[in-house]
Amino acid sequence: MLDGIGETETYHDKTALTRKSAIEVQANRSAASTHFFGKKQMTYFTQSTNPNELTGWRSPAVLLMIMAGAMQLSFAAWWNLMNNFAVQELDFTGREIGIQQSIREIPGFLSFLAVYLLLVMREQTLAYLSLLLLGVGVAITGYFPTALGFYITTLIMSIGFHYYETMAQSLSLQWLPKATAAASMGKILAVGSFAQLIAYGLIFIAWKTFNLSFTVVFAIAGGLTIVVLAFLIMAYPHFKEGVPQHKKLILKKRYWLYYALTFMAGARRQIFTVFAGFLMVERFGYDVHEVAGLFLINGVFNMLLAPKIGKLIVRFGERKALILEYVGLIGVFVTYAFVTNATVAAALYVIDHAFFAIAIAIKTYFQKIADPADIAPTAGVAFTINHIAAVFIPVVFGLVWLVSPAAVFLAGAGMAAVSLFLSTMIPSNPDDGNEVDWWFRKPAAQPAE
Repeated sequence: MLDGIGETETYHDKTALTRKSAIEVQANRSAASTHFFGKKQMTYFTQSTNPNELTGWRSPAVLLMIMAGAMQLSFAAWWNLMNNFAVQELDFTGREIGIQQSIREIPGFLSFLAVYLLLVMREQTLAYLSLLLLGVGVAITGYFPTALGFYITTLIMSIGFHYYETMAQSLSLQWLPKATAAASMGKILAVGSFAQLIAYGLIFIAWKTFNLSFTVVFAIAGGLTIVVLAFLIMAYPHFKEGVPQHKKLILKKRYWLYYALTFMAGARRQIFTVFAGFLMVERFGYDVHEVAGLFLINGVFNMLLAPKIGKLIVRFGERKALILEYVGLIGVFVTYAFVTNATVAAALYVIDHAFFAIAIAIKTYFQKIADPADIAPTAGVAFTINHIAAVFIPVVFGLVWLVSPAAVFLAGAGMAAVSLFLSTMIPSNPDDGNEVDWWFRKPAAQPAE
């Protein structure tokens, strides 16, 4: 009997242990599910934390990288298809493309209004809403194949794009340490370039293979941005502001050089983004998959070079980096003006695009001289300044294009020359109180007697 009782007790003990183990396994699974997005279901709506408290894949830097990738999934596809859609589906000339591009730049010109939206929502919230608007605007583009429809969807897409860019710049300058900001921005740019590679690569391979339509590609590209945005909302908390930002427009005299560099960068950018791409399609007859291949090369260069360029800016400073950029751009634009070979034009397009990464230096120059509370409102003002020229250059130069495409690119060389002079005025060590180096006012050194 005693042996039987012992056996029965052993059986019950084993059963209890088995049940306990099963309960523990289930609890662990539940915990794993609960913590998949972080402690206590870490989402944007349930948790708020300081930017320096999280590291690894949930750090603010990684969030900025993924946001950059989400933006590029739709915008890169839209940019790849835009000229071909305009020419092949809508029979646009330089006049219509100039109007469409000016419409695209209107939200950029109105970026200063973002500061007033911050009265009713957080910067991170506005960044997310902007990504949503960008995705929707791109997704519906193909469903409105008329000039008016293209203008309207361009406006919707552009509002999302420009307000996202405004918030992304502000959040980057607030969340990233000054000492390593340029290097981190280089990595963010590299991730964006990787997303570009995905978009361009899929278009390059699938356009001819599956005989895709503009409508399908626009819809997929916009949808991907919305899917990534949903992941960000569920996987990342709200990051608190380090320094409370001014909720009003900020224009300060001591930032004038930053404003001037930003204005000229916007003017020069229009020559590349509007007319260099249009040149490839109109003069040299590039098809959609060929334009995608060109953009693919640009993406590879950016992905590989942007982190290195960021590190070089940290090492050599903003002044030397920008001087290098503008000297190179003068040569590129002058060559653009007289190019007659499609291969040479493609090479110029890649070289021109590679210089864009150096523009990080303008942002880090401002980060070093700015009052931390000025960053968000100044980001909006800067985007407006950047787009003052963008509103009229596409229309005016679109008309000039009808007479002389070469004149458009020679004007771009002149803009680069002005930027070169301005960049020489950046101090070697910019800081609050040391914003401008008036080198040409300094008296010449007297020879020793």
